[in-house]
Amino acid sequence: MSNAAQILVDADACPVVIKEMLFRAADREQVMVTLVANQYLRTPPSRYVRAVQVPGGFDVADQEIARRANAGDLVVTQDIPLAAMVVEKGALALDPRGTLHTPDTIAQRLTMRNFMDELRSTGVDTGGHAPFHARDKQAFANQLDHWLQQRRR
Repeated sequence: MSNAAQILVDADACPVVIKEMLFRAADREQVMVTLVANQYLRTPPSRYVRAVQVPGGFDVADQEIARRANAGDLVVTQDIPLAAMVVEKGALALDPRGTLHTPDTIAQRLTMRNFMDELRSTGVDTGGHAPFHARDKQAFANQLDHWLQQRRR
């Protein structure tokens, strides 16, 4: 993993606590963090943090993130199809709850996501996401720290 590796964030659905963690890591580790969203985002003054606003529309932010992602980058997203796109490019995808998507895991996650979509389309209530907990924040922090350590090598 090269020092030029960056962090790209699917920012529309990213919890504030995760963004704040990424802002601190950006300055501490001198790693570029780019938030991509279809709305205006406030970011702290930092040479390592930037926000990119894309036009509204289906998957516009996802396509921009996929376009920018390179091998070795870390993409923070809970969108499984986006995770699959960036993993295919050699990046890692990290869910805000700390689930890491790799070439070894993404196919199964994509299959499960598609299955759940099919169930919902037939009227089955599959429930929503569980509330965000401190253990999710800790799991994310652990995966982020691991990626940052790999980056330093």
